[in-house]
Amino acid sequence: MTIAQKIQALQQTAKRPNILVIGDLMIDHYITGSASRLSPEAPVPIVNLKNESNTLGGAGNVVQNLVALGASVTVSGIIGDDMYGRRLIEILKAENVASDSVLVDAHRPTTVKTRVLAGGHQLLRIDRENSRALTPALQAELLDKLKPAILDADMVILSDYNKGVFSPELTQHIIGFASENNKKVIVDPKGLDYSKYRGAYMVKPNRKELGEAARVESVATFEDVQQAAKVIFKQTEAEYIVVTLSEEGMAILSELTYKLLPVKATSVFDVTGAGDTVVAAIAYFMAMGFQIDEACEAANHAAAIVIKEIGSATTTVEQIIKHMQDTNHG
Repeated sequence: MTIAQKIQALQQTAKRPNILVIGDLMIDHYITGSASRLSPEAPVPIVNLKNESNTLGGAGNVVQNLVALGASVTVSGIIGDDMYGRRLIEILKAENVASDSVLVDAHRPTTVKTRVLAGGHQLLRIDRENSRALTPALQAELLDKLKPAILDADMVILSDYNKGVFSPELTQHIIGFASENNKKVIVDPKGLDYSKYRGAYMVKPNRKELGEAARVESVATFEDVQQAAKVIFKQTEAEYIVVTLSEEGMAILSELTYKLLPVKATSVFDVTGAGDTVVAAIAYFMAMGFQIDEACEAANHAAAIVIKEIGSATTTVEQIIKHMQDTNHG
């Protein structure tokens, strides 16, 4: 039976997997308009506003990918006591995502990335954020909220955007509690110290992140990637490291084996958000009962679909099956 056929069979018989996403939540705020003249006040374009929109960003990209795949999703993180935080919760509720584990910190703003676009070009980005670590009291409250959610989850994803949620102490408490209860943790990492992810089942950096965290001079070749991964295995004791290699596909590595999955895309327009798609798809298909190499194969096809789109995009199980069949890898 091919992977595509196995997916089709499981779609008919398996229940929807319940996946918990813990991460740095944010709003992507878009201001779009037209620009045909420069300001008399400064050498900058004047943008005539046409439209404004708010979408989920950060860990919310993983959430949206899971929703599109058909998972039942619970999300946890921190927002501010402001209109953007309230808007974020509204969007989650509209997507039927459980958000009871999202806490409000009145002393920080909701992270917002505002992009000003005109004529299809981004002119400016404004970041509204506070990336300091959570207070000990807020960490304890978040962990208490998370414990029942972890127990209910089929898979746990840590989506780290380096915005203050994942202190080493809290991250270790989360992974430790999940491991004690036989829950696999998949990490999309950030920063230079991966030791805080020690005990995770899988860590998924991209090539650049891997090289920076391993502090190696080059990750240009697959041999370089393997050497860098050895450093990360020592830091994390993870069972697997999956490295996304952009237009070259992805690599699945354990301490003893490796497998290179070539890219499935026929064209590449934008890799924005592809890492979030990969993490979501791996978690979804593993929660459905697939082995990690099968889940990564499906995720590789999912990434090939979304990088044909401009901006962060999502895909469906049906589209993944079709892509597998069309490329004769199903």
